Amino acid sequence: MTPRPPLPPHSAQGARSPAAPAGQRAGGSSRAARAAEALDPRASASAVAAPGVAPPAAPAPAPASEPANATAPSAPAAPRAAAPEPPEPPHLHEPLGPDDPLAPLPFNPYKGNRGITRAWKALKYSIKGFRAAIREESAFRQELTLSAILVPIGVFIPVEPVERVLLLGSVILVLIVELLNSSIENAVDRIGLERNELSGRAKDLGSAAVTLALLLCVLTWGLILVPRFGPLLLHGIGVL
Repeated sequence: MTPRPPLPPHSAQGARSPAAPAGQRAGGSSRAARAAEALDPRASASAVAAPGVAPPAAPAPAPASEPANATAPSAPAAPRAAAPEPPEPPHLHEPLGPDDPLAPLPFNPYKGNRGITRAWKALKYSIKGFRAAIREESAFRQELTLSAILVPIGVFIPVEPVERVLLLGSVILVLIVELLNSSIENAVDRIGLERNELSGRAKDLGSAAVTLALLLCVLTWGLILVPRFGPLLLHGIGVL
């Protein structure tokens, strides 16, 4: 039997190649994958990976508590356009009529006085009013004559200060109400002298006010003077 010739060196290396370390095989596969990615970046690494080599792990997803765009700067909100103001109604620019309650009163030259001048002119007008009442109003003259008798009695009669004020005040109140009644009558006559239901009612109401003032005066003098001087007056009448 003839002996076998020895194997060539490359045959020995080729026989040892299956027994190469796994690290070398993995390194060759990774180099092939990087070469394929350089040629075509869209190629997947798994297409060129060697069998038995796991693909690279995908990055872990962000935690649910943090939104994906947490670090992205938010765009500034666009400013809202202001709503247009409604047009003013046309009646606001219309001139006010003389019968409108909001219309300004006409200029009165007698209301321009101030200070001492106003007080002095008011006193002059008051004296003028007294003279007109005495000259034109017979009822005021009668009540003024009665007050000329009662006022001295109320001043000198021996009563308490409060009672004295009530006696004099009731007499002056009659004169005040009579002046107001006379002013109402003159204002009604200024409108018209013909008979009118409303004009007559205004005068009747003024007359009723004067009657109540007279009744109050009589009650005040009676309730203050009768208990104090009534027995003496009755005793004097009995003696006579």
